[in-house]
Amino acid sequence: MSDLFGANDPSAEPDALFEAPREPEPEDEPQVRRQPVAAGGANAPLAARMRPASLDEVVGQQHLLEPGAPLRRLVEGSGAASVVLYGPPGTGKTTLASLISGATGRRFEALSALSAGVKDVRAVIDLARRRLTHGEQTVLFIDEVHRFSKTQQDALLAAVENRIVLLVAATTENPSFSVVAPLLSRSLVLQLQPLGPDDIRALLERARTDARGLAGAVEIDDDALDHLVRLAGGDARRALTALEASADTALAVSGGDAAVIDLATVESSIDEAAVRYDRDGDQHFDVASAFIKSLRGSDVDAALHYLARMIVAGEDPRFIARRLMIQASEEVGMADPTALQTAVAAAQVVQQVGMPEAQLALAQATIHIATAPKSGSVTAALGAAIADVKAGRAGPVPAHLRDGHYQGAQKLGNAIGYKFPHAHPDGVLAQQYAPDELVGVDYYEPTGRGVERELSARLPKLRRIVRGER
Repeated sequence: MSDLFGANDPSAEPDALFEAPREPEPEDEPQVRRQPVAAGGANAPLAARMRPASLDEVVGQQHLLEPGAPLRRLVEGSGAASVVLYGPPGTGKTTLASLISGATGRRFEALSALSAGVKDVRAVIDLARRRLTHGEQTVLFIDEVHRFSKTQQDALLAAVENRIVLLVAATTENPSFSVVAPLLSRSLVLQLQPLGPDDIRALLERARTDARGLAGAVEIDDDALDHLVRLAGGDARRALTALEASADTALAVSGGDAAVIDLATVESSIDEAAVRYDRDGDQHFDVASAFIKSLRGSDVDAALHYLARMIVAGEDPRFIARRLMIQASEEVGMADPTALQTAVAAAQVVQQVGMPEAQLALAQATIHIATAPKSGSVTAALGAAIADVKAGRAGPVPAHLRDGHYQGAQKLGNAIGYKFPHAHPDGVLAQQYAPDELVGVDYYEPTGRGVERELSARLPKLRRIVRGER
C-alpha cells in the first residue's frame, strides 16, 4: 500500500492535491522553476479531476470556513493576509490555496520546498513585483514550507510584509517549531483537521457519481465503502487514489456487466486485508480492552498485535497515546516512573510529528509499559484517599501548615511553628502534616517490584521519622 499511496516515493509531491491549473505567462516574463501542477484532463488522476472548483465543493474544515472566518474571507476575496496552513496530508491545503488565488483573479505561483531554492523564491517575487505595476496580484503557494531553511524563509519576509505576494504556506509540521518567528508574525496560522469519516464518505460518493470522476460507471458496496473510509485515515488524496485503483479493478473484471466494487475488490486493489474493527462499535472497545489487558499482563507481543490492529484500522493515534499515558500510571506507577515519561513523549510525537512516523513512538511506549515491572499501588493509594474524603474524613488543615503570607495570618495562629525540612541535616523531621483524624493512616503501600523495592524499605523509615516514632 505504501507504493500505491506514494509514501515511499521520493518524487511524490507532498499535498499536491488539487493544484490550480496553470495560466500561460506573457513571453517577456522570466522563466521560474515551479512545482509541477497536475492536469485536470480526462487522463489525470482521479484526485486531480475532483479538485474542488468552489467553496461549496470543499469538505471538512468547517471551523475555518464558517461565515466571517478569516479563511472564508480570503477565499471570497475580502481578506489580504498571508496564511500558514498547518495540517496532515490530504486535508485540502493546496485546494484552499488555489481557491484563494482564483477568488479575485489573482495569479497563482506554486513552489515546492523540496526543490526550490532562494533563487526561485526571488524570481517569483520579482515576477510578482512586475505584475503589481499592471494591477495584478500574485498568490505564492509554498508546499512543505517547513523544509525551507532559515535563509530561504527570510527571503520571503519583505515581500510578505509589503504585500508584493499573498503567501499561502502549507506544512504538515507544527509551524511554531518549523517556521521562523518573523514570518509567523506576518501571517495567520490556521490549523486544518483530518477529514472525518462522513467527509471522506461524501467525497468518495461524489467522485463515484460526478462527471469529472467515475461518472457512475461503478457501484460500491457498503462494506467496501467503509473500508475505503478507514484506509483514508482522514486523507482525501489517499481516499480518491484507493477508490480509483478499486474502480479500475472492478471495471477490468466486469466483462461488460455492471461493475461493482466490493470488499474483496478493495482488498485486492490496495493489497491490505480489511481489519474487522469499527471505531464506534464493539470491535473498537474489544481491541482497546485487549490492548490494555495485554499491557497489564506483560504480554508485549499481544500488546503490539492489538496496537497494530488499531493503527491499520485508522484509530486516532491520540486515543492510543492517551491510553498509554493512563496505563503508565495505572499499571506501572512507581515500579518504573520512567514509563510515564516514555508515554508522554510518545503523545508529544503524535502531536508534533504525526502519523505514520508517530507509530514508532507508540510502539516504543507499548514495549516499555508491557515489559516494565507492574504495580497498582498508585491507583490503590489514590482510591483509598478519595474514599476517605468522600466519607467525610477531611478535618481542618493543621494550623502550622496554613498559608501565612498575608497580613493578620499570625493573629489567626496560621503558619506558627512550622519546621522547614531543608534546615534539618536529613531533610526530613518530625511534624504533623495530616489532619488530626488521619494521623497514622497509610495510603501508599509499595510493592516489592522494580523501583518500589527500594521504596518499600525506605518508606517505613520516613513514616517513623515524620510521626516522631524513632
